[in-house]
Amino acid sequence: MEKTWRWFGKNDKITLPMLRQIGVEGIVTALHSIPNGEVWPLDAIKDMKEFIELHGLRWSVVESLPVSESIKYGGPDRDQLIENYKISLANLGKAGIKTVCYNFMPVIDWIRTDLEHPWEDGTSSLYFDKIRFAYFDCYILKRPNAEKDYTADEMAKVHELDKVITEKEKDDLIDTIIVKTQGFVNGNIKEGDLNPVSIFNGLLKKYDGINKDALRENLRYFLSAIMPVCNEYHINMCIHPDDPPYAVLGLPRIITSGEDIQWFLDAVDNPHNGLTFCAGSLSAGLHNDVPELARRFAHRTHFVHLRSTEATPDGNFIEASHLEGRGHLIKLIRIFEKERPDVPMRVDHGRLMLDDKDKGYNPGYSFHGRMLALAQVEGMMAVVRG
Repeated sequence: MEKTWRWFGKNDKITLPMLRQIGVEGIVTALHSIPNGEVWPLDAIKDMKEFIELHGLRWSVVESLPVSESIKYGGPDRDQLIENYKISLANLGKAGIKTVCYNFMPVIDWIRTDLEHPWEDGTSSLYFDKIRFAYFDCYILKRPNAEKDYTADEMAKVHELDKVITEKEKDDLIDTIIVKTQGFVNGNIKEGDLNPVSIFNGLLKKYDGINKDALRENLRYFLSAIMPVCNEYHINMCIHPDDPPYAVLGLPRIITSGEDIQWFLDAVDNPHNGLTFCAGSLSAGLHNDVPELARRFAHRTHFVHLRSTEATPDGNFIEASHLEGRGHLIKLIRIFEKERPDVPMRVDHGRLMLDDKDKGYNPGYSFHGRMLALAQVEGMMAVVRG
């Protein structure tokens, strides 16, 4: 598999020469300066591609060409937004970029409640605490009938947390869940926005009446519309699984399991309609056997995210070492090296370690933590190939 790295453009503190030194072959990036829904100009795409190639690397994957919320909930302007998306895809195809990762998660991308959860060795990683998330849902968002989505035991713990949680901890939850994990990936809310809770609740409101079947149908509509462009330019679309892989905040999630993935692939049965196999997202759900899913869907996988989590029956999960956890990465490498040896892969959500902490890296995208992960994965790849 091609060793790639998610890079956030020319202003990224991690530079392309640094990535050459650690064995990266391909770059995963996007035109982050262009607002969601607007066309990516061909000249801007070519400029980014040439900049990457000047450093001896290639632009392997677009992550992401964002799908606007109005496309997801079926707003009145979705057809125009889809037309813009098709133009952007065509421009990518003209520039020779053939793999596009995206997601169809309503309102919110990946969710964590703690961005620096400490480990005994002094490193830290991303963490999801279900009780703190339920507190955010019920006490901060005050989503109508939110308590019905949690068990009586969970709500009892939420009420107990309310007695001791500090104002700073509440602010940190808002910043972590709404702002920090969303704003740097073309999110709906960014650093500096006033009243993020109000903005967030307004976005949730747009999905009133949108259940799983409706969201599935909107995904089918979107994919059916763009497949002719993908066919013309040989572009592989690869959807990212929901993170975490279950319903949250009263929103439907539709890429959470083997059943969901099979539906999605059958709904638009085109080889260009495929999957980003994110072992981390899938492993956060105890219902998922990650290696079995890899074997089942390798033939329609166009991009692989190699990371792993440890999940517990109480609903909590944490980023695991790339050598451990429910992702079983060495099993996945054996599968993909056999079935899709040409597919690009990247490590993901590395720990904060050494002097990463004070560099201001995007959450989950440290340098030394991901460099260690890449070395671990490269070692596993060598064992599998050897």
